[in-house]
Order: sequence, then C-alpha cells, then structure tokens
Amino acid sequence: MERFEGLTTAHVADACIRAGVPVRTVSLTSVAGGRVAGRVLPAQHVGSVDVFLEAFESAKVGDVLVVDNGGRRDEACVGDMVALEAQAAGVTGLVVWGLHRDTVDITAIGLPVFSLGALPTGPLWLDPQPSDALSSATIGEWTVTRDDVVLGDEDGVVFVPADRVDELFDLAESIRDTEYAQADAIRAGRSLREQVRFAEYLTARAANPELTFRQHLRAVQGAIEE
Repeated sequence: MERFEGLTTAHVADACIRAGVPVRTVSLTSVAGGRVAGRVLPAQHVGSVDVFLEAFESAKVGDVLVVDNGGRRDEACVGDMVALEAQAAGVTGLVVWGLHRDTVDITAIGLPVFSLGALPTGPLWLDPQPSDALSSATIGEWTVTRDDVVLGDEDGVVFVPADRVDELFDLAESIRDTEYAQADAIRAGRSLREQVRFAEYLTARAANPELTFRQHLRAVQGAIEE
C-alpha cells in the first residue's frame, strides 16, 4: 500500500501491457476510504454472511476481502457489520462484485469498500456453498485467488499476480515519471506533439502504413499509451 500510494491503477494497468501480463480490470466505485491494496482474500457469496466470517478465520493482516456475488443488482450482499468485522480481522478493504448497503455506516467506519452500487435490500435466498467458495472469486470476467493482489482507486480495480507486483510497480513508476515530465513540459509551453515527435510519426506512417503510434511511442519513450 505504501508503494501504491504514489501510483494509480491506470499506471499499473499500463505496466501490465508493457510486461505482457493480462490486464484484469473492473469498473467499481469507491464507497469509502478511497484506495485499497492487498492480497486477495476470496469469498463467494451464496446468500449468507457466514462465508465472510469463515474467510476472516484465515485472513492475514493487509488482506482485501474480494466478494463474488455474480454482479447481482437485485440485492446487497455486504453491509456495515461485514465491514466492521473485516476491520477487526485486520482486513484492509472490501472489493464487491455486487452491491452494498449501509452506506452511511460504512463511510463512518472508514474501511475502503468498492462495489457496483448500493441497494437497501439484503439477500432473500440461500444456495449451497460451493467447495471453492473460499479459494477463488470471479469478478467480472476474471477469476482471482490468494495468488493475486488487488489494487483499487478512483478509476476502479486492477488485479495483478502477487509474484510480479515488484516488477509491475517498477514499470508503473517509470511510466508515471515519464507522464509527469510530459505534463510539466506541456504546462511550460512544449506541446505533447512536439515531445513525442508526432510529425515524424506521420511521415513514417505514410511510408509504412503498418506502423502504429504505440510502436513509435516506444521508440521515442513516449509512454502515454503505456
């Protein structure tokens, strides 16, 4: 989390592209707390909070509870009690592929919570708990496990392999620094077109229609598209 404070999920997503790592992102809104970073603690919701309590039994300090509720929009699957219990267990945030409720209370608790939105209605059903309910969670089109880290901010959420976090952060910091320098140069009067030698790109593309702007940017270390 300390290192992620100086980055954004956009920087990390661009780093994934550069490193050849699948870009696993979802659009979720921050309810409270702003940003989150930690190892995935997966839980598949099937109508009862007991799966979350069971997950907390094995939680490690710094974990982030990642809740798979199938993207349902007809019920809220987490509320203030889950957020409080998560906080007490050392969990540093909640990422919910579904809805939450008790927004005012969750905001007061201050634990970072990301979800698809809010709804007053809680679960009105109960299904059997699958055997892998605590080992994986499907968020959007992505299935994540304890081998993944989740990062979230105002742009949404990105999942990255835990064993490649340092590499991706190195790349993300390099991309960030290049983009910040470019922004400073624009403010100082040097256009982005000038910085990335856009006229040269247009000339080269005319000679080679297969040349992409991304290839050109890599050649001149432009970074704006990763």
